[in-house]
Amino acid sequence: MDLDEITHILVSVVVLSAVFAYANGARPFTPPGFSTLFVEILLTVGAGFVLHELAHKFLAQSYGAHARYQAWPLGLGLSMVLALIRSPVIFAAPGAVYIYGRNITVEANGKISLVGPLTNAALAVIFLALAAFAPSGALRSVGALGASVNAFLGLFNMIPFYPLDGSKVWAWNKGAWIATVVGLILLGGL
Repeated sequence: MDLDEITHILVSVVVLSAVFAYANGARPFTPPGFSTLFVEILLTVGAGFVLHELAHKFLAQSYGAHARYQAWPLGLGLSMVLALIRSPVIFAAPGAVYIYGRNITVEANGKISLVGPLTNAALAVIFLALAAFAPSGALRSVGALGASVNAFLGLFNMIPFYPLDGSKVWAWNKGAWIATVVGLILLGGL
């Protein structure tokens, strides 16, 4: 990973975290509420977003493809505008891992696409455990937020419309798509 790719990831994480914080009622320049919620969301959304994208990248590389994260300025701008107008929809598509390779089959592309939402599902389970067993209310709150946000991120990415992950998983294996969506819905509801 070079400095340019790291910069794209950091910008995306900060914007996405600010959007989620704002959508959850925090307002900029009103400390400590915004800063506290922003840090909690940075930890939960940040972990979910970064690990989701890195899972795509590393699995694609294991198939011999070149993979690189690139921020999507229109997606970043749209997520900020929708948050500012208090849209009930959080648009969580600040960028993507672009994969370049000649030998990527429909199956490989489906698996590469599925690993991101599965990473969010695993993080949701970890955060649920934190919420259930944490010794303090603050940690339980972070756990509940992390579980909810990661279930949402995984589910959002499973929407079966290009360029989202769900479109490539659906093209490869409809059973895997259904099982993943049902699992993420269950995790989001717990």
